[in-house]
Amino acid sequence: MSRADTVRFRHNQAILVAAIVAFIGALPLASARWWLLWVLLVPLAVAVWAWRAGTDADARELRLRALVGQRRVPWNQVAELAGDPRGRAVARLDDGEVVMLPAVRATELPRLIAVTGQELPDTGSDHQATGDQ
Repeated sequence: MSRADTVRFRHNQAILVAAIVAFIGALPLASARWWLLWVLLVPLAVAVWAWRAGTDADARELRLRALVGQRRVPWNQVAELAGDPRGRAVARLDDGEVVMLPAVRATELPRLIAVTGQELPDTGSDHQATGDQ
């Protein structure tokens, strides 16, 4: 994927800052006893997730990235894009599977669709263009 024609959706970077603060705050506890070192893994995992997780889209495919791993979904497998009741964006695939799009809000779906090169249907201007009342 070329960065020029790719739209990237990521979680708010304040999560990353909070994870760094939590890591620094956990240092005294983790250094008190050697068996408490695992406590540092929690803010570290949150930091990696905040930096990495999200959705990348270009004209060919969606790339859904998580803490560990990623999934590529070609656009020809996407049957429908919609929002769920919590305001998150989801994609229904042609096999019926519903996939949540990490870091994409339902209000950002037009920006996601625009990267495909397809036009959104304009539902409100049909009557105005023809002069119908």
